[in-house]
Amino acid sequence: MSKKPDNHKISSDLDTPTDLAPGSVDKVSEALNVLLADAFALYMKTKNFHWHISGRHFRDYHLLLDEQSDAIFATTDQLAERVRKIGGATLKSIGQVAKLKTIKDNDEDYVPPREMLRELMQDNKHVATAMRKAHEVCDEAGDVASASLLEVFIDETERRTWFLFEASRQEGSNAA
Repeated sequence: MSKKPDNHKISSDLDTPTDLAPGSVDKVSEALNVLLADAFALYMKTKNFHWHISGRHFRDYHLLLDEQSDAIFATTDQLAERVRKIGGATLKSIGQVAKLKTIKDNDEDYVPPREMLRELMQDNKHVATAMRKAHEVCDEAGDVASASLLEVFIDETERRTWFLFEASRQEGSNAA
C-alpha cells in the first residue's frame, strides 16, 4: 500500500509553475505531506494529553503541552503551503491524514503523566528523524527552500524533545 498522494494528476488550475522537475515535485510533495499528516497526528495527541493530564505537576505539564501543541500546529500551514508553492497537491481530509501519518494514536482512557511525556518525546524524536529524511529528498531535488524550512522545524522538534525529556525525568534520576 503506497502512502504517496496522487500529485501528478493535479488540476491545471492548481499547477503552480516551478523550476523543479515534475518527479522532484512529486518526491518532495510526498515527503512533506507525510510530515504534514504526522504534524496533525502529533498535534492531536499532544492536545489529548494536554486535556487529560493529571497529578502533582498538572499546571506545569498542562502549560507545556499547550505550548507544544501550538508550535506543532504552526508548522502545518507552512508545510502545506510549501507543497503548493512547488506545484504539488497537499492533504484534503482527515482520511488522508489517517492514511499518511506514522504517529500512533493513543486512545487509552488513562495514561500516567510521565508516560504521556515519554510517549510524546519518542514521537517528537520520530518526527525529527522523518524531517531529516525529507531534508535529504529536498536536497536531492534541489529544493533549498523546503530544506531550509525543515532545518528550522528540526530544531524546534529537538527543543520539544529536550523539554519533554527533562520534564519526564524522575527526581534524583540521571537516567534517560
